[in-house]
Amino acid sequence: MRTNKFLILSLAGMLLTAAGCGGGDAAGDGSDSGAASSAEETAPVSAPAEPLGSASISGTVAFTGDAPARKRIRQDPECVDLNAEPVQTEAVIVNENGSLRNVFVYVKEGLEGHSFQAPSEAVVFDQRGCMYAPHVFGIQTGQTLKILNSDPLLHNIHALPKTNRGFNFGMPKKGDERERTFMTQEVMFKIKCDVHPWMGAWAGVLEHPYFAVTGDDGSFSIEGLPAGSYVLEAWHEEFGTQTLSLTVGDGEAVTGEFAFESAG
Repeated sequence: MRTNKFLILSLAGMLLTAAGCGGGDAAGDGSDSGAASSAEETAPVSAPAEPLGSASISGTVAFTGDAPARKRIRQDPECVDLNAEPVQTEAVIVNENGSLRNVFVYVKEGLEGHSFQAPSEAVVFDQRGCMYAPHVFGIQTGQTLKILNSDPLLHNIHALPKTNRGFNFGMPKKGDERERTFMTQEVMFKIKCDVHPWMGAWAGVLEHPYFAVTGDDGSFSIEGLPAGSYVLEAWHEEFGTQTLSLTVGDGEAVTGEFAFESAG
């Protein structure tokens, strides 16, 4: 797939005519941080500074059936040069242990009546090797999303929320940074790049910090919960959602298991 030259020229024109590095920026929440020579990555906070309780829920998201083969992404030559190995699709990744990666697991019900302060640490969303990293992430309302460009070429960030304010801007050079915040809970919405159409990611915005994203072992862990009854939801971009009802006591560690199956 070749880069759409007309699109790149259009974005470059917007960048030259607007002040700062983010020319095509639609109205969005948060403030710009401008370009920076380096940036320290910080992981998203997964539990409050002072947890409401001492209970925890952990488990694994399994995959049943035949695992679909991941396909090689046909990147543009300048993107291929940025990767040591061929890049593969990320929509469905079944781990070696039969679990599913990139599943967003969060407390959907049971925290009503509680309020939560936004963490001071930022969630980092990077562009590396013409791919978004991470592919799926969670963030709290009011928490800063730090958007980086680690590639020496133009990228475009086009967020498509329905209840939060969307944004669309270019990041033309390596080291560029932008910041955004979201003020309304929303699970989930797509982020895409108009320059490189294979680039895509998903974001979940929550009013609380009780969420996790499964990694290369398919596990999740949600800690610091008060005693009570909860509904957990597991979301996957291809297989939809599943819910699970659980009750936990003070200091209790409960296990919750999810399993998705391919429609084929």
